[in-house]
Amino acid sequence: MLINGLPGESISAADRGLMYGDGVFRTMRLLDRRIVHWSHHYQKLQQDCAALLLPCPDVHLLEAEIEQLAWEQPDGVVRLTLTRGVGKRGYAPSDAPMPTRIFSFSPAPIYPPEWVEQGVRLHLCQLRLAAQPRLAGIKHLNRLENVLAAVEWNDPAIAEGLLLDGAGHVIGGVRSNVFCWHNDVLLTPELSRCGVAGVQRQRIIEWALQSGQSLEVRDMTLDEVLTADEVLVCNSVFGLWPVRELVGKHWCEFPLARRLAAQLELAA
Repeated sequence: MLINGLPGESISAADRGLMYGDGVFRTMRLLDRRIVHWSHHYQKLQQDCAALLLPCPDVHLLEAEIEQLAWEQPDGVVRLTLTRGVGKRGYAPSDAPMPTRIFSFSPAPIYPPEWVEQGVRLHLCQLRLAAQPRLAGIKHLNRLENVLAAVEWNDPAIAEGLLLDGAGHVIGGVRSNVFCWHNDVLLTPELSRCGVAGVQRQRIIEWALQSGQSLEVRDMTLDEVLTADEVLVCNSVFGLWPVRELVGKHWCEFPLARRLAAQLELAA
């Protein structure tokens, strides 16, 4: 673990990331000492920081710290947490914040190989996401909704949970984004009220636009997911998983997932 470029495992108890969840983070795959799709991750970091009026570290500074972290651990998962740093008491931030950078490394998780080939089971979460347009799409540090959703199941055969908002719109997975294939149209939820717009989601959207694939980014209902020809979930750690089961609905063929995995090298 690196804190502001130095080895360490602790931050100030007055750090606003701890006090108020005031910050953002990225979770990234490290392969051969390089962050996979680093340019996309840094662009998203810049966007999220701008939305929170948080200074974004220089790209060369972060790259130097990644190189330092990866020197002895070339493969795994790297998380970058960026907080607004230590501040005065009260919600109002300082006019000149000194952000805290925390890089941490974890071994890459090992998932059942059949999840890639045969698809995964999803749990339909009872928790409903609250609407907050100001924070929608941002990977900020306030993730209690995801924590509470993740404790709804303990069956290791269930890979992920599906989250809806208060109006019943499908938003995404607990730790992933979701896509559906419906009558030759690629669908993904519109995230202007809540949810996280992940890097792999953006890459799939870019692929659809560049390849001429019909794409709709809009509100989606659970019924639309259950009647889709194919459903998949994606994130930057596991890549892409086709969905084989959700609340009694089963899928057994995954041509879209195969195509996307080949095009984008998203296979776990």
